[in-house]
Amino acid sequence: MEASPALSRIGLAGLAVMGQNLALNVAEKGFPISVYNRTTSKVDETIQRAQDEGQLPLFGHYTPREFVLSIKRPRSVVILVKAGSPVDQTIAALSDHMEPGDCIIDGGNEWYENTERRIQEVSNKGLLYLGMGVSGGEEGARNGPSLMPGGSHQAYSNIQDILEKVAAQVEDGPCVTYIGEGGSGNFVKMVHNGIEYGDMQLISEAYDVLKHVGGLSNDELAEIFAEWNRGELESFLIEITSDIFRVKDDLSDGFLVDKILDKTGMKGTGKWTVQQAAELSVAAPTIAASLDCRYLSGLKEERENAAEVLKEAGLKEEVGSLAKGIDKKRLIDDVRQALYASKICSYAQGMNLLRAKSVEKGWNLNFGELARIWKGGCIIRAVFLDRIKKAYQRNPNLASLVVDPEFAREMVQRQAAWRRVVGLAISAGISTPGMCASLAYFDTYRRARLPANLVQAQRDLFGAHTYERIDRPGSFHTEWKKSAQKINAGVGALN
Repeated sequence: MEASPALSRIGLAGLAVMGQNLALNVAEKGFPISVYNRTTSKVDETIQRAQDEGQLPLFGHYTPREFVLSIKRPRSVVILVKAGSPVDQTIAALSDHMEPGDCIIDGGNEWYENTERRIQEVSNKGLLYLGMGVSGGEEGARNGPSLMPGGSHQAYSNIQDILEKVAAQVEDGPCVTYIGEGGSGNFVKMVHNGIEYGDMQLISEAYDVLKHVGGLSNDELAEIFAEWNRGELESFLIEITSDIFRVKDDLSDGFLVDKILDKTGMKGTGKWTVQQAAELSVAAPTIAASLDCRYLSGLKEERENAAEVLKEAGLKEEVGSLAKGIDKKRLIDDVRQALYASKICSYAQGMNLLRAKSVEKGWNLNFGELARIWKGGCIIRAVFLDRIKKAYQRNPNLASLVVDPEFAREMVQRQAAWRRVVGLAISAGISTPGMCASLAYFDTYRRARLPANLVQAQRDLFGAHTYERIDRPGSFHTEWKKSAQKINAGVGALN
């Protein structure tokens, strides 16, 4: 017997801010939703918000059993709790009351292998499972996130209509798609976050150069970023950066941004991205540089000490002297172009990592579709992603965004400005590791011949690792030392 005639269409467990906002979003789209949280005050709070926001069809429950039984079969339950063991505990509490064909959807930032383990574990009870990346922060959850569900296709089909209404909407559809099997949804969200690290690092470097080489004020920076947001760089991160420069400090004089401690936090997805790149032998130097910068930013006291020690050792600041002779207008335009070109390389690295994993796992990821669902709702949303979508539509087997004809042309047009910015920053002693990593990536990838021949020779000399030749097939090994000694002896005899 059903518990009540008016059963909810879906359930959500875990009512921190993200959970509350996503539940309200579902209810607002007209889907009755049941909610549950171990701390009962959170349930009350969510019910109150649903009342205040227009009597939304949201129903609170206080025990796992009552919560599960209030949902229409086949049941779909979203859990939004902290990644790791809290997810396993929540699954254990809920799955006791669930029946074969019901589905659990984990909406947290989970390591993809944990999702693959859980898919196996719940399948023993006949349950379906989705690991679903949710991007867009609190605001996205409430008004339209970008959703990346991976796992059971049947589970996705059961709630596809809800997800398509709840997700952010762009001109070519809702920002959700079935990603693929297993932990693919979590993996795609992880790489999205790695790309986000790169984007944020590149923007902070653009700010650093404009402020310290160009001598620009916060008011000028706000205007520049607002203007950039009307062109090819139009994106959520550029838009919020412009807003940040406008905010005055309400605790003392001046602007708030200047009072913030230069020490960056992180949750781990960027680190996972770089680890996976290393595991899969995919170069992701821009994303790695952004991670290294977060580590270095954490060494605040060490950096302050280093500044003192090196000053005493005679290191002079070049920044001020450079700013005097700078053509501001040209610098601003150069930095815009350098930022755009660096971004192309960063996204190319992320997409190549996704491709390598897709091949390894047989996920058959659709890169154009991934770019499309990132166009709205998520943190890296940008008009630029439409160009990426089109690049993969032109050629689904594209080796790298760098060799897409459109992007290739843009890189070539911007490389002079890019080199000027990096050169200027190096002269001024301002670190631009993201822009430098992107430029080095571009310069390495575009060269038909690299100095790796010397590295192979070294490896063969000290470890007999062999080498291949450019003029004939097969593996070769040379007794380098003996050959060199012979030649040296010959040279000695001649003298």
